[in-house]
Amino acid sequence: MEDDKLSRREILQRSAALSLLGFTGVAGAALAACKSEPKALACTDTMSLSAADSQVRVSLQYVDNSVEAGKMCSGCQQFIPGAPDACGTCKVVKGPINPKGYCKSFAAKAA
Repeated sequence: MEDDKLSRREILQRSAALSLLGFTGVAGAALAACKSEPKALACTDTMSLSAADSQVRVSLQYVDNSVEAGKMCSGCQQFIPGAPDACGTCKVVKGPINPKGYCKSFAAKAA
């Protein structure tokens, strides 16, 4: 009957293996959930802009995520939408523009 008993080492090894399997399943589910969430759209690559265009962007205080309630680039007359889940452009501010962004030249679209 002595052979039927597990040693402490075997118990610890099996426990560790089971824990690892449980963690792998949880981690896999978490990663799958992350993949299904939309990525935050970053429209901040301005390397190709001239110094003057960059200065306009700065002076108009463009930000990628609006802090002004009800004012986002997607609702502005100047905004030109891009493909879904992509940056758009603007008639006033040069460079990539986030639909959720904002700048001081905001002019609401006519209803």
